[in-house]
Amino acid sequence: MLPASVVVVSHGRPDALRRCLTGLAQIDYPDVEVIVVADATSAPAVMSSGLADVIRLVRFDTPNISAARNAGVAQSTGDLIAFIDDDAVPEPRWLSHLLAPLQDGSVTVAGGFVRGRNGISFQWRGRMVFGDGQAVPLPVKGDRPVLVQGSVGRAAKTEGTNMAVRRDALMALGGFDPAFEFYLDETDVNLRLAARGAVTALVPLAQVHHGYAASPRRTAGRVPRNLFQIGASLAVFLRKHGPTRNPSRVLHRAEQRRRLLGHMVAGHMMPGDVRRILATFDAGWAAGMTRPLGQIALVEGPRDRLRFPTTVRPHDVMSGRFWQASRLRDEARARVSGGAVVTLYLFSFSGLFHRVRFTDAGVWEQSGGQFGRSDRDAPILTFVTARARSLREAQRVHDLRVPQVQKSNVN
Repeated sequence: MLPASVVVVSHGRPDALRRCLTGLAQIDYPDVEVIVVADATSAPAVMSSGLADVIRLVRFDTPNISAARNAGVAQSTGDLIAFIDDDAVPEPRWLSHLLAPLQDGSVTVAGGFVRGRNGISFQWRGRMVFGDGQAVPLPVKGDRPVLVQGSVGRAAKTEGTNMAVRRDALMALGGFDPAFEFYLDETDVNLRLAARGAVTALVPLAQVHHGYAASPRRTAGRVPRNLFQIGASLAVFLRKHGPTRNPSRVLHRAEQRRRLLGHMVAGHMMPGDVRRILATFDAGWAAGMTRPLGQIALVEGPRDRLRFPTTVRPHDVMSGRFWQASRLRDEARARVSGGAVVTLYLFSFSGLFHRVRFTDAGVWEQSGGQFGRSDRDAPILTFVTARARSLREAQRVHDLRVPQVQKSNVN
């Protein structure tokens, strides 16, 4: 296995970062370092995580995700560099799945799938992106990686919260463009690498859970508060990759307006908020039209490697009823402390839909009705015993959490 680095950028979200690090402590890739690029608010989460002595902490207070990622890349020593957001948690086998295609030197980029707030439905799967910024679905059938050959103005899209790149290719590219302070930074990398003919692997089993933590730009429910950086990044992106260096904002502004109106109709904002937030988009667009383009050469930091301890952990499956939750959670927490990956199923005698969350204690907890659906494409009701339901759900996540050499311990 090629040595790898994981870069996590965190700005103002210490609680989310701490949970992300708890998840990273369960991954099984054999040779990895973890680099956290954090501001003054998030940095203490590293110190209190219990992992401070095995994480390289890079202090970075500027709110620019591209520049922050570059700071992490400059400190990396791995041949492969993976990225995950601070408000995301990886499945235990995430990195092993994500980096498997990159062991072949002909593959430059890899991207995985992203599950959303309920822990089951997908936010993002396979997509293609083009020079006009439009992204369209790319169907990926089954669990095997799909390889996509890039070309000018056409690339497989990876998500910044779940992607990996060969270090030498990223360094040759100049890293991420700091003109993208937030939004489209990874898409710009996708298209620039594609223009060089890079091959991207889309890896279905490389999965992270992304919660969309609140920020100055949006609420925890993904309702926009400020569209300045989205407007700015769109302008920069279209200047670099679009058909003209003087792009029009009309269609993109109309798209953002439709999105805001949808939130207004849903009762998430007042009518006056639409005009106010659109004004931030306009201001961002104007700023993006004047931002300097081009890369800043990455300055490499120290090349000593700080190994992050990973191991192949047993997978324990526990299940019970809601009224047993307190006792089962205590037992699950103890098993995690003992070195296991633990999935806990809490069923009610109902048809409630299922949800999955990764707890602060490091337990994968799934709750819902014994007869309710987890996969949102499944029948609304499935009449099954509690034990059969546990076995079925354990099989659903088997390849995400269970090492190849082990079968889940179900009890």
